[in-house]
Amino acid sequence: MSEPLAVYAALRAQILDLDRVPGSRLTERGLESELGASRTPLRAALMRLEADGLVVRDGRAWEVSPIDLGEIARLSELRDALETAAARLSAARATDAELAALAAHLDGIDPHSPADEAVQAGTEFHVRLAALSGNHFFADAVDSAMTRLARSRWLVARSEEAWDEHREIVRLIAARRADDAAALIHDHIVGTHERLVSALDSQARTLRGRGLAIVS
Repeated sequence: MSEPLAVYAALRAQILDLDRVPGSRLTERGLESELGASRTPLRAALMRLEADGLVVRDGRAWEVSPIDLGEIARLSELRDALETAAARLSAARATDAELAALAAHLDGIDPHSPADEAVQAGTEFHVRLAALSGNHFFADAVDSAMTRLARSRWLVARSEEAWDEHREIVRLIAARRADDAAALIHDHIVGTHERLVSALDSQARTLRGRGLAIVS
């Protein structure tokens, strides 16, 4: 595994799946041996992961970024601002065919799927919905925020309430009810954040026992 993209993808998947726990140290020499990667593509992958907020430098080594409760709150605020604005634009710009395709995609999702699949499906929904605004910067920013939240979102990924809200959001946009769709997205993001904080709080001891670093 020598190409930067392949190394990046492998490390990113391990971090998001919590195979490499928040707060754990990464050394370039150890990763070279483990991944069969040479120094240059490995460093390029680590720098890209740093830009994603998934690793941080720790002297000459690296560290998987801790789960930061303050960052989670700020990212939820960012998502609220982005996605409510995108919803209003989508109600004006998305075609009926695009909205029907997104609704069909939601109907094909099993709300009882494993957490990692549910997290991926939830991310895909929010990014696709933002893309219907016709402005790819919304989708790019939502994708980035969801990536930073992915490690914590697995705790609440299988909420059936959330998937019902996804379907209702699409229905409201298809009905061109922009304000109602934006209001529901706001409630959805706030509710997801509250469930996430509650889950992290209730499981903090167990998570720290597994070596996961959680900071306020």
